[in-house]
Amino acid sequence: MAVTNHWKFSIAPMMGRSDRHCRYFWRLLSSEARLYTEMITTGALIHGNSARLLKRNASDQPISLQLGGSNPKDLAKCSKLAEQKGFDEVNLNCGCPSNRVQSGEFGASLMLRPDRVVDCIDSMRTACSIPVTIKHRLGVDDMDSYDELENFVGLVSSAGCEVFIIHARKAWLSGLSPRENREIPPLNYPWIYRLKKEFPSLTIVLNGGITSMSEISTHLTHIDGVMLGRKAYEDPWFLAKVDSLLFKKTSSRKTRTEIIEKMIPYIKEEVSNGEKLNHITRHLVGLYKGEPGGRKFRRYLADYAHSKDADYKTLVEASVIAQKTLTNSPRHIRNPSIC
Repeated sequence: MAVTNHWKFSIAPMMGRSDRHCRYFWRLLSSEARLYTEMITTGALIHGNSARLLKRNASDQPISLQLGGSNPKDLAKCSKLAEQKGFDEVNLNCGCPSNRVQSGEFGASLMLRPDRVVDCIDSMRTACSIPVTIKHRLGVDDMDSYDELENFVGLVSSAGCEVFIIHARKAWLSGLSPRENREIPPLNYPWIYRLKKEFPSLTIVLNGGITSMSEISTHLTHIDGVMLGRKAYEDPWFLAKVDSLLFKKTSSRKTRTEIIEKMIPYIKEEVSNGEKLNHITRHLVGLYKGEPGGRKFRRYLADYAHSKDADYKTLVEASVIAQKTLTNSPRHIRNPSIC
């Protein structure tokens, strides 16, 4: 099976997490990963500060804007804006089960209205020339059979959508919190594998529950791409393996110290423009996850990054403390490459 490299590996849109600071950090770890913004509602873009909401880094690409909404005209307007702002893709959220999106009749609740999704995709594709993709669940509430999932994908693909990013769980619109909806409904990877067999011309990307490179490799024998969410955020150093192991780039070897050094110019500029250091470093706290020194790194940033006069030196100091602990650990002595 030929793999569509544009979506071979991506990092999920995550509310409160995948902002432009986080994406800058992720791009240092992987030059190949496809990045997604947080979900941004059409109302916020049309009636709010679109320049601030769509602000991005020159290094973001490939980058997708994920939209939340159910009005075809509004989605079309925002899709056109995304293209004008240099985004490579616009993605329709049909997977978020929060009360907020339900009240706005978008997110996962849209799976119950496939005809509306078709109208939305059609309008979005008419308004822009960049790929229009969709992220959804296996099902919602009592719409949870494979036949219903297959019908949904078939209808949406008839509107010209060619890329389906599927969270391998159903969603409950009542009774479970968004967090519980990411953990409690059982994973069902075979349904996604089956979709790829039945829709071979579509790009099928699997999301949900992936925690290791071996799992990624297994999934890629069945489908076109994988998307990581919590694993990428909570253990970002995992991303440092992506370019070499998945994309066979021989020059992608990195160290944590090098990543910190590359963050410094960015932090200097952002802080000089009024940004608070902790708004940036909160995304870096997992950099030493699972390593000696990781707890000290997190604690130092928690104690000092929010200070009024905190700047890049605070991050450097936290890194020095972590590196000293890591370098002096028996594990590092046996394998010095883990820094």
